[in-house]
Amino acid sequence: MSGSKTSEWVGGPVGERAVCVVAKNPGPMTLDGTNSWVLHEPGSTQAIVVDPGPDDEQHLVAVLDVVRARGAQVAVALLTHRHDDHSGGIRRFADLARCPVRAFDPAYRLGDEGLADGDVVEVGGLEVQVVETPGHTTDSVSLTLAAEAALLTGDTVLGRGTAVVAHPDGTLAPYLASLERLRTLAAATGIRQILPGHGPVRGDVVDLLDGYLTHRAERLVQVRKAVTAGARTPRDIVERVYSTIDPVLWPAAEQSVRAQLDYLAEAHTREA
Repeated sequence: MSGSKTSEWVGGPVGERAVCVVAKNPGPMTLDGTNSWVLHEPGSTQAIVVDPGPDDEQHLVAVLDVVRARGAQVAVALLTHRHDDHSGGIRRFADLARCPVRAFDPAYRLGDEGLADGDVVEVGGLEVQVVETPGHTTDSVSLTLAAEAALLTGDTVLGRGTAVVAHPDGTLAPYLASLERLRTLAAATGIRQILPGHGPVRGDVVDLLDGYLTHRAERLVQVRKAVTAGARTPRDIVERVYSTIDPVLWPAAEQSVRAQLDYLAEAHTREA
């Protein structure tokens, strides 16, 4: 779960090529707000925007103001996944910026091109590569920005706390595989920072991904023990396993438990 806020993240420049604009939609599930990312090669007249954010005119204009302040215009917007706090403003943003929107899910594309694993998006000398990372949602992707040794993770990995894998769109087996893939990629290519969809930039990339994998393994053990001890419903399990988190997050925790139960049931079927 997202967890409590320990320090405020306000965005701003990250390296020479990335700027984070934080939407004013803070909350238990969004932390300080949704991170919209402006990616721009210094000196270029074109930029990429990742996750324009919610349908909030003030935020969308703020993102465009950052692009214009760098002497550029938006060549394309990319979407890491379909959730409304990342995608709600795409149509309005596309109108304002006069740009296409590329997404894994065809329903969220504005233009002729989508996003697929291994795609390289090149704009004004800047390259990002698509890494398919389903699990948080079926359409989740991450993006590597090699020039900054950075990985944009959407909601697959957050800057604080842990991500929700909410049944039925969220599925745990693909999510664990995605975490393993990102860990292998980070270790092999020297990725030094994660630019998440919520919360601050993280520099402890491999350790962070190891922590995510450990956390998921521990939760599965806890859920299995709760069922063995007599828990019969997702709510029963939440009250035992997630008792220390803010109750406002319990509905999301119930959806996460459903995904965990599906995973355990599938594992039992495979073993039988």
